[in-house]
Amino acid sequence: MPVHTRPSTYDLLRAHGVDRRSFLKFCTATAAALGLEPALVPQVVAAMENKPRLPVIWLHGLECTCCSESFIRSSHLIVADIVLNMISLDYDDTLMAAAGHQAEENRKRIMKEYPGNYILAVEGNAPTKDGGVYCTVAGETFLNILQETAAGAKAVIAWGSCASNGCVQAARPNPTGARPVHELISHKAIINVPVCPPIAEVMTGVITYLLTFDKLPQLDRFGRPSMFYGQRIHDKCYRRSFFDAGQFVEQRIHDKCYRRSFFDAGQFVEQWDDDGARKGWCLYKMGCRGPMTYNSCSTFKWNEGVSFPIGSGHPCIGCSEENFWDNGPFYQRLSSVPVPGIESTPDRVGKVLATITAVGAGAHLVSYAARKASGKNSGGGDAAAVQDSKE
Repeated sequence: MPVHTRPSTYDLLRAHGVDRRSFLKFCTATAAALGLEPALVPQVVAAMENKPRLPVIWLHGLECTCCSESFIRSSHLIVADIVLNMISLDYDDTLMAAAGHQAEENRKRIMKEYPGNYILAVEGNAPTKDGGVYCTVAGETFLNILQETAAGAKAVIAWGSCASNGCVQAARPNPTGARPVHELISHKAIINVPVCPPIAEVMTGVITYLLTFDKLPQLDRFGRPSMFYGQRIHDKCYRRSFFDAGQFVEQRIHDKCYRRSFFDAGQFVEQWDDDGARKGWCLYKMGCRGPMTYNSCSTFKWNEGVSFPIGSGHPCIGCSEENFWDNGPFYQRLSSVPVPGIESTPDRVGKVLATITAVGAGAHLVSYAARKASGKNSGGGDAAAVQDSKE
């Protein structure tokens, strides 16, 4: 069936009993997750209503299938229908009913009927040593299958850390020579969606963007969608906040926050069962990679938005970053962290900020004294007094 004659997402959702209200709520929520302006919501709705479904071939290499498990467990009420309705999942050796030769013939049929119009979704990476024999499907190496299928794809999505950055399979000493997708496919658009596993709403969001705008989302230097990987976990971590402790301090308007952070105050968990752990203090000293990890875990969370690792008392291990598995040990704190203008260890964070404050106060006093003296010498004492009262 040609792509343009395939039913739209809304056609199939409606056939499955999804009402108009639920459909519009899904489109609005997805647009918000993508960070789109309200004015662009109609474009999302129009794409779902009118554009034919995207043919998708979903391959599995060296991985544990956690990406698929996450994808089909999105918290949105009708996202369960997205697997079979927003996309036309024509090949997925985990979810499809076909097996053996029938399954492989279907993959080749999609490649032949929709050249340049299908999406290749890849879960897992490919071994390259010894001809790639450490991962084979239907007697053919996954490396060959990956490169063959990618040749005619419109775009390639690398689901999860295995496909995006290698993950544990590519960790030292990497006996099978496992390599991420972007190192094996050239001259092809690749979207990396790392994390182990990716958040379901992020996965459906990427597909929605491709369907709506018929182009790749803006990517960062690691090929990750900026809309989901543009902010550090640390920036929105609730463990930075004094709010739960009922302690409030004044903050610059520039900071856009009335709460000062445990991190900035130098309040860290030192041991798993200490008083700081019970109070929800920062886990940086326990090895948390939040300050250097870009992801939306603290925004979307897992298990229907219930929690994420830091919320459960475990430090972030930085699984959306390059070579995260070799950046261990996981429970050893990082040697340094960026503080504006300097590099500082956690032990010095509070001291540094206190010093900065003291220097600022000292500079203000020197300036005040100089202006006051200048006012007296020039006969402008009254004007100086007025200025001082304003300060």
